[in-house]
Amino acid sequence: MNVASQPALEGAAPIDRSARETVLRMRQIDKTFRGGVVALHEMNLDIRKGDFISLLGPSGCGKSTALRLIAGLMRPTAGRIEWEGGGGKDDLGVVFQEPTLMPWATVEQNVWLPFRLQGKSLGSCREKIYEALALVGLENFGKSYPRELSGGMKMRVSIARALVTDPRIILMDEPFAALDEITRQKLNDDLLNLKAKTDATVVFVTHSVFESVFLSDRIVVMAARPGRVVKEIEVPEPYPRGIEWRTSPTYATIARETSDTLLGTLSPGAEVH
Repeated sequence: MNVASQPALEGAAPIDRSARETVLRMRQIDKTFRGGVVALHEMNLDIRKGDFISLLGPSGCGKSTALRLIAGLMRPTAGRIEWEGGGGKDDLGVVFQEPTLMPWATVEQNVWLPFRLQGKSLGSCREKIYEALALVGLENFGKSYPRELSGGMKMRVSIARALVTDPRIILMDEPFAALDEITRQKLNDDLLNLKAKTDATVVFVTHSVFESVFLSDRIVVMAARPGRVVKEIEVPEPYPRGIEWRTSPTYATIARETSDTLLGTLSPGAEVH
C-alpha cells in the first residue's frame, strides 16, 4: 500500500500540479456506437500522478464512456490512449455506483477478489487486504458479510478492493450517487482523508457541482453529446479539506464558475476553451 509519508497540511501552499509526472493521456478520442450515436468527439485529457479529477457534465455526455475507455473495457473509434511507461487494466482500480459485493463472501474475501483473479491465495494476501481495510476504517469487519453492513460501509469495502493492488489510477463512477446526503458527505470526507494518506490518482465521475469542487484538484466539465472537454477548472485548495472549505468564499466562487460552465454546455455549439 503506497501511503504518503507527509499528508498535506491545512493552510499549506498549493502544489504545482503541472510538475507531476503524466500517467495517462487521452488524445483526440472519438467514440461512436452502433446506430451512429457519437458519445465522445475529440476528447483530450492528461492524468497526472496524484491528480483528483472529476468528470462533470449532463447525463449522456460520455463521462462513463470515458472511464470505460480508460479501463480498456471498450476501444475508441478514433484517437489514442497512452500509458506513460506502459500500463493497462492491471494498473487500475474501479469503484462502481453500486458496491457490487459478492453476498456469499466475507468482507476480506471480497477485497481479496483482485488477487484471486491473479491466482494468489487469501492467506498470502491477508496483510495487504487488512491494510486496505484499515485505510477505509473497516479493519475489524473482515469476517463480516455484506448483509451485515450499512450502505456506506459496503461502499468502503468496494473502495478497499479498488485500493488493495496499489493501482496507478482509481476510476470511480458516481460511487456515492445512491446514498443519502449525510452518508455521501461523510464518504466525501473519508475519501479525502484516504487521498491524504495514499496520494492516490483518482478519476471521479459525478453529476454534482458541489461534490466536484469539494473533492477535486481539477474539474473537467464536459459538453452534452457529443461529449468533449469544454473547460478544465483548477481547485487550488490543498488537501486535506474539511467543513471550513465547504463554507469558504473561495469554494462558493469556484462552485459558481463550475455551475455557470455546466449550464453553458447545454447551449448549442458550446465551444472548447
